[in-house]
Amino acid sequence: MALGRTRRGYRGIDYWPGFVDALSTLLLVFVFLISVFMIAQFFLSQELTGKDNALTRLNAQIRQLSELLALERSGSTTLEDQLASLRASLKSAETERDRLRGAAGSGADSKALASELEAERSLSQQQISQIALLNQQIAALRRQLAAIESALEVSEKRNKESQTKLTELGQRLNVALAQRVQELQRYRSEFFGRLREILGNRPEIRIVGDRFVFQSEVFFDRGSATLRPEARPELDKVANALLDLANRVPKDIAWVIRVDGHTDVRPISSERFPSNWELSSSRAISVVQYLIARGVKPENLVAAGFGEFQPIDPSGSEEAYSRNRRIELKLTER
Repeated sequence: MALGRTRRGYRGIDYWPGFVDALSTLLLVFVFLISVFMIAQFFLSQELTGKDNALTRLNAQIRQLSELLALERSGSTTLEDQLASLRASLKSAETERDRLRGAAGSGADSKALASELEAERSLSQQQISQIALLNQQIAALRRQLAAIESALEVSEKRNKESQTKLTELGQRLNVALAQRVQELQRYRSEFFGRLREILGNRPEIRIVGDRFVFQSEVFFDRGSATLRPEARPELDKVANALLDLANRVPKDIAWVIRVDGHTDVRPISSERFPSNWELSSSRAISVVQYLIARGVKPENLVAAGFGEFQPIDPSGSEEAYSRNRRIELKLTER
């Protein structure tokens, strides 16, 4: 009866609702892509936070090594200054020794001069020993400086490698997300094509963008959320298509069929349905429960009620009211 009334009430092709449906579809796709991007950014920010902590620790180690390098260089400069001073003293002592040797053979005070020369020789030996020790210390400092510079180079290399890995990770994540979206779109097209094939070309059942739309009268009487007996064969076909989809979609794709209930703008107020929210939600739940009873896994189903707040025809005609009372199936990601 409802199908007959719908056909008699049809006055012609109205392109404006289709245009509104297309705009709504674009908006939903845009919102979906934004959601996917936000999820990707969340996981990427988690990974970047861990990498930033590692980079912070590496930078702290680099600062410590730099401070140690500066301290070692300062100590090396001091030792080199002492070495230069000792060398100057040694040269002065050797000059004085030569002078004393020249004077030892010509004066009466040769014994005193010989004693003084011996003292100078002893002093020179001590200075030579000190110089040798300083040379060893300078060599050790230079080895330490070389080790510190090598450690700094390793730290800088690790830092660059970490930045490169972060960039590669972000690129791989974006590619993976794009592939998942493309796969889901392909399975959605196949699923809707299968539904269209088994349900036939009927005016009260149509595809609008990424949704499969049933007029509510196909499943429910006016103001009711109880499935009509005539609706069960149609839902059996939907359940069979969903079971076939579940067998073909890879296990790593987290997909769901979202069943959306919509009403027209006219308010309802009854003991069971105080508002259109309850009516639209109850209708979506009734469809989901029936699909579960036919073998569809509950984790692949979502029920949502939109009340009268998502009309596809904003006019106030009876035809618009009929178009807005609908059940929509949408294949999407969890």
